[in-house]
Formats: sequence, C-alpha cells, structure tokens
Amino acid sequence: MKPPRIVLPTMTSLAVLVTAQQALGAGFAIREQSGTAQTNAFAGATAAAKDASYMFFNPAALALQEGNQAHLSLSYILPESKFKDGEASIAGGAVAITGTDNSGDIGDDALVPAIYVSTELADRLTFGLGVTFPFGLTTENEEGWIGRYHALKSELTTVNINPAVGIRASDKFAFGLGLQLQYVDTELTNAIDFGTIGAGQAIPGSIPTAQDGDVELEADDWGVGYNLGALYTPNDSTRFGLAFRSEIDHRADGSADFTNDSAGIGAVLNGAGLFLDTGASAEVTTPASISAGAYHEYENGLALMAEVAWTEWSVFEELRVEFDNPAQPDNVTTEDWDNSWFVALGARYQLTPEFALNGGIAYDESPIPDETRTPRVPGSDRYWVAVGGEYELTSSISLNASYTHIFMEDGDIELVTNGADENAARGNLSGRYENQIDIFTVSGTIRF
Repeated sequence: MKPPRIVLPTMTSLAVLVTAQQALGAGFAIREQSGTAQTNAFAGATAAAKDASYMFFNPAALALQEGNQAHLSLSYILPESKFKDGEASIAGGAVAITGTDNSGDIGDDALVPAIYVSTELADRLTFGLGVTFPFGLTTENEEGWIGRYHALKSELTTVNINPAVGIRASDKFAFGLGLQLQYVDTELTNAIDFGTIGAGQAIPGSIPTAQDGDVELEADDWGVGYNLGALYTPNDSTRFGLAFRSEIDHRADGSADFTNDSAGIGAVLNGAGLFLDTGASAEVTTPASISAGAYHEYENGLALMAEVAWTEWSVFEELRVEFDNPAQPDNVTTEDWDNSWFVALGARYQLTPEFALNGGIAYDESPIPDETRTPRVPGSDRYWVAVGGEYELTSSISLNASYTHIFMEDGDIELVTNGADENAARGNLSGRYENQIDIFTVSGTIRF
C-alpha cells in the first residue's frame, strides 16, 4: 500500500498568554505591550522613554527612569475576521468539499496584559523586568466548514520574561541591554479527509469528503534571546532611539493525537502504521527586529514623535512537523514570508498640567504573501488610528486610556493543489477574509 499524504495542524505562529486572540496581526506580532505608547500608535516608542514600559521597545529607556517604578497595561482586543466567497474542492477539482461557508467571525476577544518594574540601582544604572506577550495568534473555525482540512483551531501562547539594565553613559547618551526568556505553547487542530485518502488507496467504502477524522497537536518549548538599545538626547526637548531585538529559535516538542472517522477508513490505515498517536515536534523562529524613533517637545505643550521598525519575517520559510512514528511522513506547510515595515507618526498636547491628549497613525505591513496565506493566519496590511489621554493623578501616579481602530485590507486565500504537493490531502481553497480590529487600552504607572 502506498503511504498516503497526511494533513496535520501547523504551528504557523506563536500567541499570547491568556489566549490573546490577535489573529489578524502583521504576521503574528502583538504590539500592544505599553498602554502609554499605545495612545500614539507606538510612534516614538523607541525614543520617548516616558515610563518603564518603554523598555520593551528600547532597554535604554530604563536609564531615564528614576527611583522605583511599576507599570501595568491591559489591552482588550476585539478582532473580527470573516471568510467570504469561499470555494473548496479535492485535488483535481472533481469533487466539491461541502460544508458551511464559515462566514462568522473566527477571532475571539481577549485581554492582553503587560507588566513592568524598574529600580534605580545606582547613579546612572537602572534595572528593569518586563513580562510581556509579544507574539500571538488564535483563530477558531467551524468544525464543518469547507476549509476544515486546512485549519480548525489554532491556539498558541508565548510569555516573554525580559530582565534588562539601562546605563546612562553621559547626559546625552544612554544604552541598554536585556535577556529574553521566551516560553511558547500551542494547541492546533484540523480535520483529516479519510474518505479521499481511502479512495486513493482503494479501500472499500471510502467516500471523499464524507468520512472525516481529526488531529490535535500540542507542543511547547523555552528559548533564549536578547535585546539592545541606545538613546541620544541632544537637548532637554529631543530624543532619538535605536533598538534591536534578536530572533529566538524554538524546537517545540509535544504530541499528535488522531481521531479516526466513524466508517473505519482511518482504522484500516492504522494497520499500516499511519495516523497513530505519536510524539511530534517543529522548529519555529520568532523574528529579529530593528527599530528607530524620534521624540521632540515644543514649548507650547506640543510633542511630536515618529517611529520606523523592520522585522525579519523572512526567517519563516516553512513549517515542518516531524513525528516520532517513523511511518508517518513529515507534514510541511510552505510560508515564504517577507520582511516587513512598520511606520508611525504621533502627537501629544498638554492641555493642563495634569492632562494631555494623544493620538497617532501607523502603517503596519503584512509579511504574508497572497499565494501562501492560510486560514490559520489570514492577516493583511493594517492601518492604525489611535486616540487617548494621560492624566497625572498625583506626582507619583499616572493613568492612560486609549482607543485604537485598525483598518485592514482583505486577505485573499488561493490555495491550489496539483494532487502531488503539500495540499494534496487538504484540497483547493479560495476566498477572502474581511478583517478589522478594535482595541481598548488602560494602563497605570506608580513611582515610589
């Protein structure tokens, strides 16, 4: 019997703790790591250094923090992603894959926290610790939808623990460096078309697309990376920042659990050693990034800021799942993502000594090519508009609140199989995703 090609859930991204459902991000990055920076759509995030939360964007920001400080940010993310104009068929297009069109929203709302503390160890030396969730993805499709062989549920988790130090080398120059300890965890599922696989193996009673099983993959791993940064302050009103965040390599180990179809086709294949529960692993790299920012205050209470960031998403060439079962061939999903850019402009106006208004706009380029976009990560280019306010409750307590709407281009899906490639058992799938995101963020900083 010729071994059939298999379909498994693919670890196409990493996600945030407490299942932050940022399914529509640029790639699978989550920028919502500072409530203060969120009010300006992260314009000037590498340079502003307003509180300890800016250490996420530039560890040198710690050097400008005095005394002791704690910051908590909470972002409530409401993504919306709806599949439209969908069509699906098995290899060769001879049989349409029936099922629901999955036109409902596949993105779940979630609360994303970010926590920072800093303490001034000595004159010009400050230590900080951030607990953040910088990469994220959760999508959940209907079990009987037409693209079920490509994806059902994708729920992944990352936690990034970032101890760092900021050093003020002079009145004009500051530097920072930090260690990233990153944990990833994933649970991914999709259906298996045992009917089509069985028909290809001449198993009696096989009916394509009508005898589904499924598979669930769970895996986790710890990885280590670093981040570096510098600040240049030519005068009391102006700052420039430059920062680098390293890639982090993961080899996530776990298990693949299969469920057979009720007709027994899967059980026949089990006899050949296939589709049996087994250990599984996959290598995943979170990308490196470089960012630069500028921040300038005017005497009339106005401040302007800008940011540009580059992310090396090209490290995500493919997702290959390997199985401990030697009879089970690797499962491969081609990604071929591109490097991407983020650009933002923002403003802040001090209305009163206690209250300031903030705003910002940004362009967030998607790294996902149209030809390799999948239902697991249906992201597309994003356009940010953010507004917010900052209130100094006391000399030691400040509060921030903001609202962000992200407009997104439609994400086209055009996955085609020639019957002998990685999508042979997944089938053809075409359509488009209509996407948008709303974000409500609150944060507070205490200095003591």
